[in-house]
Amino acid sequence: MTQPAPSADHRPRQVVSTTDLAPGIGRRTAAIVAVAAMLPYLTLKILWLTGSSLGVSDPSLMNDPAMVGLNAMTFGMDAVGLLLALAFTARWGMRLPALLVLLPLWVGTGLLSVIVVTAPIVVAAAGTAAFSGGPIASWVYMMVYSGFLAQGVGLMAAFALYARDRWPAAFTTATGLSFPSPTRPLQAILAWAALPVAVVLGGARLVQAFEGPAAAAAQSGVKGLLAVAGAVALVVIVRRRGAGPFWRPLVAAWLGSGSLFAWGLYVLIIRSVGGPMAAGAGDPADLVELFGMLTGLVMGLCGAFLLMERSGVRDVQPVQEPLEGDDRERDRRTADHGHR
Repeated sequence: MTQPAPSADHRPRQVVSTTDLAPGIGRRTAAIVAVAAMLPYLTLKILWLTGSSLGVSDPSLMNDPAMVGLNAMTFGMDAVGLLLALAFTARWGMRLPALLVLLPLWVGTGLLSVIVVTAPIVVAAAGTAAFSGGPIASWVYMMVYSGFLAQGVGLMAAFALYARDRWPAAFTTATGLSFPSPTRPLQAILAWAALPVAVVLGGARLVQAFEGPAAAAAQSGVKGLLAVAGAVALVVIVRRRGAGPFWRPLVAAWLGSGSLFAWGLYVLIIRSVGGPMAAGAGDPADLVELFGMLTGLVMGLCGAFLLMERSGVRDVQPVQEPLEGDDRERDRRTADHGHR
């Protein structure tokens, strides 16, 4: 007897691994924008490292050992960012070890997020005069910071789309989702311990925002707000409070902890190597940078424990967005069916 053909509703569904997803046009475009913005900066660094004094009124400045070391360090940082941006445009990027992606992006977005916000504020407040003065030509500053702005927007957008494809549960689950967490008591200790320190550091930053030139004031204000917002968001996700999407407090905690750690580490490196850029070494404000770096590290470790445990979440009901109604189930799509 002939068996009836299976209905379409009962046919086995093909499961596509996230590591096999091809990058979509959005992710590729954002990554290409980031790469294009990095190339002028990397070219300038190569010229300076090979003895050129392009854009510098004092040629001896770039021959100073401290400046050579700092130029090499910043060249390496941007080169890593370029490699990650290229990885976001290819399938093999989905197979990179998570640590090789998340650690440099945590540091990089911590640095770039502050520049993305403050650069337009500084230009609006002081115009191109904000880039004048000193041995480095104003056009260099304008090229570098406009490149940082485009690079930051492109890299963060590409990373967000990449993360949505690779770790869809972080974008489709609620903040209050329950999951096994052996290290939750430790996470709670770290998050609550970091909160008062981050609030004090953020307050100190906001006080600094009322002093000094426009560029320094804007950076201090944004860093202060990020520190406080990041620490509060970390407590929220550790306590699993709220029915909203998990990615919202995660972004705040990510950028807040990353900016504390990355900027603290960067400033302390500049202070320690000496040279022309080490002016102000020994200033009491350096204590803010030191404690900021340590607090950001603690927050980052806490977040790493949480993300490692939460990454095991599978087959959960997606969180309902405010614009979705009960009769719009077909509008809900996981990352595997949206942008790739």
